Amino acid sequence: MLAWFAGGSVSGRLLRSTMTVGAMTMLSRVLGLLRDIVIAGVVGAGAGADAFFVAFKIPNFMRRLFAEGAFSQSFVPVLSDYREKHDRVSLRALVAAVAGVHGGILLLVTIMGVLAAPLLIMVFAPGFIASDGRYDLAVEMIRITFPYLFFISLTAMAAGILNSFGQFAVPAFTPVLLNLTLISATLWFAPALDQPVMALAWGVLLAGLLQFLFQLYPLFRLGLLVWPRWQPRQAGVRRIGSLMLPAILGSSVAQINLLLDTLIASFLVTGSVSWLYFSDRLMEFPLGVFGIALATVVLPSLSRSHASGASEGYMETIDWALRLVFLVTFPAALGLFLLAGPMLTTLFEYGQFAATDVAMSRLSLMAYALGLPGFVLVKVLASAFYARQDTRTPVRIAVISMVANMVANIAIVIPMVVYDIPGPHAGLALATTISAYLNAWLLYRALCRQGYFSPQPGWGLWLARIFPALLLMTLLLLWLSPAWEVWHVMPLLERVGRLMFWVLSGLLLCLLVFFSLGLRWRHLRGPSLAASDEPL
Repeated sequence: MLAWFAGGSVSGRLLRSTMTVGAMTMLSRVLGLLRDIVIAGVVGAGAGADAFFVAFKIPNFMRRLFAEGAFSQSFVPVLSDYREKHDRVSLRALVAAVAGVHGGILLLVTIMGVLAAPLLIMVFAPGFIASDGRYDLAVEMIRITFPYLFFISLTAMAAGILNSFGQFAVPAFTPVLLNLTLISATLWFAPALDQPVMALAWGVLLAGLLQFLFQLYPLFRLGLLVWPRWQPRQAGVRRIGSLMLPAILGSSVAQINLLLDTLIASFLVTGSVSWLYFSDRLMEFPLGVFGIALATVVLPSLSRSHASGASEGYMETIDWALRLVFLVTFPAALGLFLLAGPMLTTLFEYGQFAATDVAMSRLSLMAYALGLPGFVLVKVLASAFYARQDTRTPVRIAVISMVANMVANIAIVIPMVVYDIPGPHAGLALATTISAYLNAWLLYRALCRQGYFSPQPGWGLWLARIFPALLLMTLLLLWLSPAWEVWHVMPLLERVGRLMFWVLSGLLLCLLVFFSLGLRWRHLRGPSLAASDEPL
């Protein structure tokens, strides 16, 4: 089936790779949801959960700088350029130098992070200092979780190499190990501890090591498992470093926004950090399965097109990716928004996670869901700049978006707190959504103004196939599905059955509308999507 989709065209191969990464990511996200269900049932949404999520979020923030974010966006284009223009010996020399310099810097940062644990919690969650034991617990846990940064960043470097050689499955499967480790730690290690939540911190550290080890054999088969060398003056390393410096700010803006949300949420009622976490996790499901998978596949392809001077292929790849974003993310965002309550109730309302927690998480999930298309667009459009080794433009735009997010936080959350409006944490999610769309629009406008992209013919027809499906899906779920409050009294099996029924009903309705309005599989895999378009 995947071979049929591939067709032989560039876009067909990208679609096959996207589906491969999406399938592996789907498995990881399903296990991630199971992980969160287990954590919610055992730990709940209290002080211990708040402390863990902060202790895990801080190294995850740094991960976006040293792993999948700034580093990967700088490393993959340079690696692709070396593949196109240099021999195998030079390629191995680049990998060895990058591994040595990157690993050495990571080791230093990790040691500093462990030593500065109290200061990190003071900076990123100052509301914990005068709270119910969350500060001391968070400090203790971050000393355990912070070395995760070292292992996961080296894992991301290995994944960048594998992705550049078209081997997407192993890197996409690797996060499964994190979920399996945390599930095991919660179920079997936590009951033996005085502080059960500490088991999660040890699980994070072990998962980082396992994910790194899992990448080594595929690198060995490629002949790129080399001994690290400290060579900061190597030409490729210097080029990656020059690209990383501005990219660090650009790729970390979303994470900075999330950390600012955590900082503000730490001053709100206990549970606010956890409510944001669980709603963000559900939003991350479609974002990871499709958005990150698509951006992961597109970046090496765009980098190769730019390195070889294939401007037409570069533009067609962007156009193809944007059409898929509209086709997939708008129905997914609508489904998340309309079924937010039933999803949270079905997945998390057990054990220590109460109906009040569902109600609060529902508000922030609805706000996040509105921004899903924007989050995915940012990832795809930013890849178009990073592929050309242009990190300055995304950085400038990201800074504007970050400032907008901060202003929106103040404009939305403070009035909610002052006038005692329920769910001020949801205002943080809404501000993040607003800044994501601003970021996406500015990236798109810059790409067009620089002459690297112009929409291909057929966009009007493409959108005309999507929005009728959204309207009918809204009518179906809004009028016919039960109100979310009813789901609390349903038995578990009935919750699961009904949720699956309404999710599949919305999906099948969209597919039926797409098909009836002329959309065919060939429109997703041809090198020029518009070329095979038919009238409605």
